[in-house]
Amino acid sequence: MDNLRGIVLLVFAMACFAIEDLFIKTASAEVPSGQILALLGVGGTIFFGVWTVASGQRLFQPAALHRTVILRNLGEMIGTISFVTAITTSALSTSTAIFQAAPLATTLAAAVFLKEPVGWRRWSAIVVGFIGVMLIIRPGSQAFEPASLFALGAVIGLAGRDVATRVLPKEVSTLAISCYAFAVVAIAGVFLQVVADQPITSMSAASWRDVGLALLFSLGGYYSLTAAMRIGEMGVIMPFRYTRLIFAMIIGLTFFNERPDALTYVGAAIIITSGLYTLFRERKQRLRRLSTPSGTR
Repeated sequence: MDNLRGIVLLVFAMACFAIEDLFIKTASAEVPSGQILALLGVGGTIFFGVWTVASGQRLFQPAALHRTVILRNLGEMIGTISFVTAITTSALSTSTAIFQAAPLATTLAAAVFLKEPVGWRRWSAIVVGFIGVMLIIRPGSQAFEPASLFALGAVIGLAGRDVATRVLPKEVSTLAISCYAFAVVAIAGVFLQVVADQPITSMSAASWRDVGLALLFSLGGYYSLTAAMRIGEMGVIMPFRYTRLIFAMIIGLTFFNERPDALTYVGAAIIITSGLYTLFRERKQRLRRLSTPSGTR
């Protein structure tokens, strides 16, 4: 039952994030991306902060200063800045396709930092998956978009976030974690505004509407994702993360007339296939370890 709930929550989160991207990209035609991020971060911090307190939970806890919480927030900051920059400066479908390499990067990071066992098959799948990323980016060719490299930054940052989520202290609630994450997004927006020298822009009613709807779907998606990762088995629920690409391609075609070329589809298919195989092997190895009697090999 937990796995089914996790799958439903994850698919819902992916749909929410794809719709959020639509409104962020639409708003970015008039409003700097740093300003959009700051507004989303402040709105999310207030929402989850009030919810946490109303639920009788402590908002500020000693465990909030645990290194895994700090590392998670750092990954959130890097990943969010990178991905928002990617979708506002390049095609939504292309950026999202590259972003599908995040589960592969998560497996890689878990092997390096959490010492999780990864055999040669999964290492091979990771390498093949990143070959798929290169097919989409195509550095050095005429089709190369430098802005697409920001999507790689998002892969790195959010993979770090997801690995840290696996080892968060149990006493830190999902609501508090979500509040911290949005506070970091607000800081990231201000940082981007300053570094990119983006002026604060007055916003039209349409821009406020787009940012408000982006916040609404971001809140639903973020909480659903965090909850899914904490209640479901990673090997079971994570394949459904790839539904985000389906949602993004439908939105890209419908609202932005994006038509990815054949190599982009091939690269995306390679990434997804590699990711699914990696998740399959992770689940198989986990089941094998659970079925092996203690004290035997």
